[in-house]
Amino acid sequence: MHDFTQLHQTVLNGNAPGAVAAARQALDAGVDPVELVNRAIGPAMDEVGRLYEAGEYFVPELLLAARATKEVFQLIRPLLAQKDVQPVARVVIGTVQGDLHDIGKNLVGAMLEGSGFEVIDLGVNVTPDKFVSAVEAKQARIVGLSALLTTTMPAMKTTLDVFRTAGIRDRVKVMIGGAPITQSYADAIGADAYGENAAAAVTIARKLAAP
Repeated sequence: MHDFTQLHQTVLNGNAPGAVAAARQALDAGVDPVELVNRAIGPAMDEVGRLYEAGEYFVPELLLAARATKEVFQLIRPLLAQKDVQPVARVVIGTVQGDLHDIGKNLVGAMLEGSGFEVIDLGVNVTPDKFVSAVEAKQARIVGLSALLTTTMPAMKTTLDVFRTAGIRDRVKVMIGGAPITQSYADAIGADAYGENAAAAVTIARKLAAP
């Protein structure tokens, strides 16, 4: 049985080159790429989230771990596709129109990917219509809207309104997050969930993806 300790630890420590090397070594030894996700990457990112919640990790540590996860997935994603491995769910994420901040969004995306979700990242300054097109093209079940500025918060409501007009609101769960966002704002605009941080977003996404 393969020892996943090195891969787990390098992801946890945010050591991207070490994580890629450990993943490649495991693959060369015949380890199933699904096992890499289930036995090392996913648990490591869960631990990163726990450490962040406990105040032992901070944003720099989260970003490094997320980068390590992303680089490992660049290696194993084609192998997962060959095996026709289905993701937990497809999630479309993006920073809403008028907002160019992406650190929080990138972190959420990497942690979701490390937890087995397929992430379609639309980037920043994303128009409502672009969100709609991505949901329809990818048949996404979850949408994550991010905003860092109070002035761009209304774009979240606008996006939800466009979802209703386009007839897709009932087909997707919408979670929102960002520094100025609160649960009360999520309730006010009719979002399905609010994630206080990246770790919370993963937990919420799992609940939203449940049958």
